Amino acid sequence: MSQDRFWERKRLIEMTEAEWESLCDGCGRCCLVKLEDEDTGEIYPTTVACHMLDGATCRCKDYANRQRLVPDCIKFDSASVPRLSWLPRSCAYRRLAEGRGLAWWHPLISGTQDTVVAAGISCTGRTLSEKGIAEEDLGDYITDWPDWK
Repeated sequence: MSQDRFWERKRLIEMTEAEWESLCDGCGRCCLVKLEDEDTGEIYPTTVACHMLDGATCRCKDYANRQRLVPDCIKFDSASVPRLSWLPRSCAYRRLAEGRGLAWWHPLISGTQDTVVAAGISCTGRTLSEKGIAEEDLGDYITDWPDWK
């Protein structure tokens, strides 16, 4: 558990790169394929993930090069987080941007990554790679993730 609760005294824009990166709880939800209803704008998450997501660890297989390898991979920053309506409510970046603080299960609070899995937030072992799944079949993989909306 972190003794320096920097997220309580700093705004997102004030954080160092290391602090920013430590906010990621490793849930893998940002790597899910999401579908948007063209009429309502509602976002529907699926169990299909970017081919770069390691389904067992919920970490990117090549984080440093992800944007080169996956051109539509989005790098979050303090300015973009409030505009990313598809971020789940559970996301630490979104939670802090909305003034809600970190959840009890966040590794910076609990001291372990295990709580992300125990709380049902993590995608660990619950996704399929996008490779081999036809775009027209993605609707078959829509699911209801806890604390998404």
